[in-house]
Amino acid sequence: MAASAQGQAAAPALTLEAAAQAAIQRLPLGQAASHRSEAAEALRRASERWTPEAPALETSLKSDRVGSKAGARELSIGLAVPLWLPGERAASRALAEAELAGLAPSQQAAAWLTVAELRAAWWALHSALNEQALMRARLAHAEQLAADVAKRVRAGDLARSDQHQADGAVAAAQMELAQAQAAQVQASQALQALIGPQPAPGAEVRLSDQAESAPDAAAAPDLAGALQAHPLLLELAARAEIAQRSAALNRVQTRASPELSLSTARDRGAFGEPYGQALTLALRLPLGAGERHSARQSAALAELAEAQARLSLARERIAAEVQAAQGRAQLARVALQAAERRAQLADEAQGFFEKSFRLGQADLPTRLRVALEAFEAQRQALRARIELAQAVSQWRQALGLLPAAPTE
Repeated sequence: MAASAQGQAAAPALTLEAAAQAAIQRLPLGQAASHRSEAAEALRRASERWTPEAPALETSLKSDRVGSKAGARELSIGLAVPLWLPGERAASRALAEAELAGLAPSQQAAAWLTVAELRAAWWALHSALNEQALMRARLAHAEQLAADVAKRVRAGDLARSDQHQADGAVAAAQMELAQAQAAQVQASQALQALIGPQPAPGAEVRLSDQAESAPDAAAAPDLAGALQAHPLLLELAARAEIAQRSAALNRVQTRASPELSLSTARDRGAFGEPYGQALTLALRLPLGAGERHSARQSAALAELAEAQARLSLARERIAAEVQAAQGRAQLARVALQAAERRAQLADEAQGFFEKSFRLGQADLPTRLRVALEAFEAQRQALRARIELAQAVSQWRQALGLLPAAPTE
C-alpha cells in the first residue's frame, strides 16, 4: 500500500497540454480519420480515370427457334464505355481535391471545440482543488484555535461559551471542507469524461497553466492573423470550397453520361448456312436530365450560399469574441492585483489580532471575525487567480489556439 502511494505521488501531474491531447485522441472523428482520408483519396483517383464509370460487358444470343440449334441465330458481344461530359472530369477532380483538403480543417475544428469543453472542465477542477486546499488550511487553523481556547478555558482565562464558539468554527470548517470535496469529485468526473483515465492535475495553479501565454496584447497574434488560422474558420472555408466545387460539377452534369459501345456479332440466316461477321460502333447520348438536374443545381447553390453565409457570420462573431475575451483577461488581472492586496492586508491584520488575543487584549468573537475576514480574502484572491487563468485560457480559445507545452 505504501509503495502504491509513493508511486502515485511520484507520478507527474497532468498538464493542460497533455489533457488536451488525450481528449483529442478520444474524438470519434479522429479515430475515423484514416478511413475518411482513404475514401477521399479514392474519389480523387476516380476523377482521374479516363471514364466516369467502369466499362460494361454486353452479350446477347438471338434465335428464332428456342431450344433448338436449327434456324437463324445471332451471337453478339461488346463493350460499353461511359464518357465524361464536357468539363465534368475537371470539375469532379476539383471537387475530390476540395474534399480531400477539407479533412484536416474538419479534424482541427473538432479538436478546437473539444478543447473548449476541456478548458472549462480543467479550470473548474483547479478551482475545486484550490478551494479544497484552502478549506483544509482553514480547518487546521480552526482546530488549532479551538485547542488553544480549550487550554485557556481549563486555566480559567476564558468562559465555556468561548469554547462553544471555537468548536462551532471547527464544525463550520468541517462542513465547508466536505462541500469542497464533493465539488472536487464532481469536477474530476467531468474532466475524466473528456480525457479518460489520466493522472490527476496538481492542486495548485502552476504559472505555466495560469498563463498559457502571457495575458497581454503582445503575447497573442494579431486579430487578422488569428482569423486566417482559426480552426473553425478554416473548416467553414473548406466547406464553402466544397460547396462551390459541387455546384460547379452540377452545372456541367446536365444529362446522364454518354456511352460509347463497340460490339461484334456472328449470325446465320438458317441452319447449315455459314456464319457471317459484323462490327458495330454505337454512341448513346442522353437528351437531358430535365427537372431533376434543375433540382440538384438549386440544392447545390443553396448549400453554397449557406456555407458562405456561415463563414461570414462566424468571422464576425469570432472577431467580437476575441476582443471581449481580451478585455476580460485584462480586467481579471486588475481584479487579481486588488484581491491579492486585500488578502495581504487581511493576513497582516489577522496576525495583529492573534497576538492581541494571546495577550488577552482581544476577545474571541473579534478574533473569529478577523480570521473569517482573512479567510474570505484568501478565497477571493484564489478565485481571482483562477479567473485570470481561465480568462487567459478563454482568450486563447477565442484566438483558435490549442494549449501549449509549459515553458516555465
